[in-house]
Amino acid sequence: MENDNGTKNILVPKKYFKVANGIWGMKIVFVNIYMIRVNADEWVLVDAGLPRSAGRIIKMAATLFGENHPPKAIILTHGHFDHTGALEELLKTWDVPVYAHRLELPYLTGRSSYPPADPTVGGGLMSYTSFMFPTSPIDISDRVRVLDEHVDNHIPGLPGWRFVPTPGHAPGHISLFQEKHHVLITGDAFVTTKSESALAIARQKRVVSGPPKYLTYDWDASKTSVEKLMMLEPKVAATGHGKPMQGEKLRDQLRHLVDAFEEEAVPSHGRYVQKPAIANAAGVQYVPGLSFGIKAAAAAVTIGAAAATFLFMRKRNETFLDKLVGAVVRK
Repeated sequence: MENDNGTKNILVPKKYFKVANGIWGMKIVFVNIYMIRVNADEWVLVDAGLPRSAGRIIKMAATLFGENHPPKAIILTHGHFDHTGALEELLKTWDVPVYAHRLELPYLTGRSSYPPADPTVGGGLMSYTSFMFPTSPIDISDRVRVLDEHVDNHIPGLPGWRFVPTPGHAPGHISLFQEKHHVLITGDAFVTTKSESALAIARQKRVVSGPPKYLTYDWDASKTSVEKLMMLEPKVAATGHGKPMQGEKLRDQLRHLVDAFEEEAVPSHGRYVQKPAIANAAGVQYVPGLSFGIKAAAAAVTIGAAAATFLFMRKRNETFLDKLVGAVVRK
């Protein structure tokens, strides 16, 4: 059997998951990367996972496309640490361009850090330990290429797809949309797990949820982005965190997320709830101060307890908790 691009379907190991014809994903601890076959000879990589995961990504590529067969390009939905962690290592092996939105360039060329994570948003261990997550930039100035919606929304090397600016979680966040089959790769504009909870991530129960709260800096922009994606009427959604979803369940839950965004996606308290951070083409220009209300104070106590628990568990043995959080701090 052949796909629409003229390539044959192939059997892949269970550790990789199929999104749609010619599109595969892999979960790296708690974040997903995707590979898209363009034709019989070409493919692209979407996002670059966590630090120290380059070997796993290269192995997946060899399984799907053959040994020593680099992608035509790497496309970044955004530059947060869990989507670019293996990028610099991959670029030592693959001499390929990296495409990102123009507003992500400051964080990919060493010019600006992202707004700091907000561990007071609540929701679980991932939030409470997010103060440890790196927000400093990387520098791939010699490889990065600009995606600019002021020119057009097509992606070089990926015919049939276009990028959709979906800011809010990151200033230059984009999602990718395949017009013909209504396949959507969302990045973190919305996800399909409760990404604040380590337990929810471990269980991988599918539920359409807002962007990860602890790194989202502008909630009004985030809601607008989710509304924009809903209007595309995706039939399949592959997200940065969680398993792919499709069909009526995706449609209904995405509509519910839009309708209940303020109640279910926006945290009840947090650094960016009342005022967003401000960023432009030069990077972050303003970050609101920390709020020390009663809820924030209670969250701070929980954060301390969570950090102590994490450190205790790491000393005892290599648990899922260590893999989940330790992988992102041992950079």
